Amino acid sequence: MTTSHYIAGRWVEGQGSDCISVNDPALGLPFAELMAASVAQVDQAVAAAREALPAWKQTNASQRAACLRGFAEQLGQRREALITLQMRNNGKPRHEAEIDLDDAIATFNYYADLAEQLPQKNCDVPLAAPGFTARTRLEPVGVVGLIVPWNFPLVTSAWKLAPALAAGCTVVLKPSEVTPLIEQTYGQIADTLGLPAGVLNIVNGKAETGAALSGHNGLDKLSFTGSNSVGSQVMRSASAQCRPVTLELGGKSAIVVFDDCDVEQAVEWIVAGISWNAGQMCSATSRLLVQDGIADALLPRLQAALDNLRVGNPLSEEVDMGPLTSQAQWLKVASYFATAREEGLQCLAGGKALDRDGWFVSPTLYVDVPADSRLWTEEIFGPVLCARRFATEAQAIAEANDSRFGLVATVCSADLERAERVADALEVGHVWINSVQAVFVETSWGGTKGSGIGRELGPWGLSGYLSVKHVTRCLG
Repeated sequence: MTTSHYIAGRWVEGQGSDCISVNDPALGLPFAELMAASVAQVDQAVAAAREALPAWKQTNASQRAACLRGFAEQLGQRREALITLQMRNNGKPRHEAEIDLDDAIATFNYYADLAEQLPQKNCDVPLAAPGFTARTRLEPVGVVGLIVPWNFPLVTSAWKLAPALAAGCTVVLKPSEVTPLIEQTYGQIADTLGLPAGVLNIVNGKAETGAALSGHNGLDKLSFTGSNSVGSQVMRSASAQCRPVTLELGGKSAIVVFDDCDVEQAVEWIVAGISWNAGQMCSATSRLLVQDGIADALLPRLQAALDNLRVGNPLSEEVDMGPLTSQAQWLKVASYFATAREEGLQCLAGGKALDRDGWFVSPTLYVDVPADSRLWTEEIFGPVLCARRFATEAQAIAEANDSRFGLVATVCSADLERAERVADALEVGHVWINSVQAVFVETSWGGTKGSGIGRELGPWGLSGYLSVKHVTRCLG
């Protein structure tokens, strides 16, 4: 049994009713277990964060920046152990686990730089009216709850934790019950760095723990990344408190391929957009819109590329794609394979769970998928790609935007003016042109429509944890 809750600067055993099994998805077997935090322990964590807030928000910016750089350095020192844990608990291939770690390190370093710039943002405000002065203060929003998912556990927690600490907030972090171990690293680093008790608290658990945190009246803000179904519950809890939220939710993103594109290069971008992390990404480009003039050449090559992906256990072989991270997700994806058969969809590649130990599915391609198919409209969260053809640029834009989601999109075209024009017309938060999904900490992350509220990363990620105060003084 693992002791996995970090509250008020101490490691404590869970007192909740849920026992959490931590699984190796390549084997379909547990390798650790822990008891969830109780509702009382969530209360203790929030109280500890509240008690630590006055002193932490008064620390100067350079001290907070040094702390964040310490997190980055300590993550690097634990590199091999963290990569191996990602491979074992998430099923990520080594190259993906390495990129995740590098992303987390870059995030802490970036927000260290922004923390040092905060004092310069407290400045005078020019007024048109005589006889008054005004100034701006940026202050931490307070105690924040952070709820993170299982698909990028080390990364999404860094995206929230680093700007929150940079702003001067104190934190209660709840990792996913599917991948609860890797976030313990942040508590270990807090101990190593001597972070004041209560500035960072970590509580693990299932739905009961998440509900206790999201509905807690001791929070000043909540940031959640996860499914739309849970996100709506989080939003209802926040509305009862009139509490600000950041919600990074689902997607059903499009990749638009025009007929002037190099076929082999387009296949590379398409495969990366659907197979990275076994398609378990809110940003997975799972809707392929391919122009008529290139479709007949592209689709057979895409079929072959998906068939040739090496799928297996990342700890025992060199692979391109690992298993799905949980049995629940494996069953969900398998149910969509059944739906595809019921709908009579044409399957060019995959379309089945693999007959082996662990939670593996085949990379899958359906073609000529109707716009009203559940597989075209619903987020599957697996390596399942649906393709439709289009004739004109206007049609491509209309079909790409015909979704209740609006997270990301990719545009592939040799005509860069057209690519830029289409990117501007897409109703999403981030567009890649002729690229894999390269995510940089300097750019924002978040979407429109049903894909969430607010932005993470970049200066926008920091502003989400800052409150704006103006002080106006009469000179008379």
